[in-house]
Amino acid sequence: MSKLWGGRFTQNTDVMVEEFTSSISFDQRMYAQDIAGSIAHATMLSKCGIIAAEEATAIIDGLTSILADIEAGKFSFEIALEDIHMNIEKRLTERIGTVGGKLHTARSRNDQVALDTHMYLKREIKNIGTLIIQLQQAIVEVAEKHKSVIMPGYTHLQRAQPILFAHHMMAYFFMLSRDFRRLEGVWEGTDLMPLGAGALAGTTFPIDRHFVASKLNFSEIYENSMDAVSDRDYILEFLSCASILMMHLSRISEEIILWSSSEFSFIELDDGHCTGSSIMPQKKNPDVAELVRGKTGRVFGHLMALLTTAKGLPLAYNKDLQEDKEGMFDTIDTLKFSLTVYASMLRNMKVNDKVMDAAVRNDFSNATDMADYLVKKGLPFRQAHEVVGKCVAYCLGHSKWLMDLSLAEFKQFSPLFEADILEAIKVETCVDARNSYGGTSSSGVEREFTIAEQILQKQQTILEIFTKGNI
Repeated sequence: MSKLWGGRFTQNTDVMVEEFTSSISFDQRMYAQDIAGSIAHATMLSKCGIIAAEEATAIIDGLTSILADIEAGKFSFEIALEDIHMNIEKRLTERIGTVGGKLHTARSRNDQVALDTHMYLKREIKNIGTLIIQLQQAIVEVAEKHKSVIMPGYTHLQRAQPILFAHHMMAYFFMLSRDFRRLEGVWEGTDLMPLGAGALAGTTFPIDRHFVASKLNFSEIYENSMDAVSDRDYILEFLSCASILMMHLSRISEEIILWSSSEFSFIELDDGHCTGSSIMPQKKNPDVAELVRGKTGRVFGHLMALLTTAKGLPLAYNKDLQEDKEGMFDTIDTLKFSLTVYASMLRNMKVNDKVMDAAVRNDFSNATDMADYLVKKGLPFRQAHEVVGKCVAYCLGHSKWLMDLSLAEFKQFSPLFEADILEAIKVETCVDARNSYGGTSSSGVEREFTIAEQILQKQQTILEIFTKGNI
């Protein structure tokens, strides 16, 4: 097959080279963006008098019919035509004749592919933002449903202090709110239009780049043509944002996996989000959480791969940059799957509140509150810390918990202990006493719910901006 760029070549491209350099197997998913960009470009060429109005109409009609064919599954993509741009342009010329060849006036595949990628990522940023909000809503629902449940809080995976389960879950809500904020920054970097940069130096034709940007809902255009065709910062920013988001999902995955084990039994995942064993009939495996945890490394890898690809490239465009898409596409797919399945999994999991309650009552997580009790009686904290440490050691030696001690036993360690000590170190007291801003008390968690509602409303407003910025 003759190439659209083959005029200076006297030998056909090696079949192996065709397959190696072709990107149509993955960039065909940008067909809608490629056609939308071409329609805007043809409209601009006519407006600027570069092609005749009737030629632009024929081109636009041809592109519209090709879009319909692709969406109806009637379009065959060819490896020999290398990419989505040339597949569509070849079919356009076949359909409307030589006038189809005028579409590529004043543009290059370099700025064309950059445009397609910007437009595609803008659309997916909106979709991912929607899914982040949906997961946040699921977290709030679960937290509110179980807002009175008390569980052990951990540091170093050792029981530390009693907390509300809702407080623990809401920590992930606020992590995701930062992910959404970072996504907003990715949007700003993606909302730049590169078309009109040409191969690298601009064009000799009197084009109107701002007109095209308006048609395609871009708020800004690249100021430098070489930057426009070689920039992949916006993809790197997306992959960085995605990596942090997946890290957060991996952290909650680790907790879901631990909590659903027999050793914890804090939660039980519903059957629809688990799998079994081919050999052990009793098994119920948290495969969704494990797979999300595993796919996190995959997303990290895509970020490192593109950073490595871009680090040594001279200006302007180089074929290396074809490597930007597969990792981006895979990351988009991974994020959308992970966010969607997590919202469903959390909504359907069972919280074993009695197991959590028993766990927090059979430990020493109220030890800090016992020290605080002594501090409020006038003892310096370091001395109070030592007194309580000795109490804990005594309990361990006598198979007791702090709540099991008599007042006489307490007074062995400090005369400051009074009868109200048992009330001061009750689990419920420990939780509700932590009423500092951001703390785990019931009133503190209610405040978190109120703030979460405000954050969700703000994010919905930003999501509307994302929606309007697409075509």
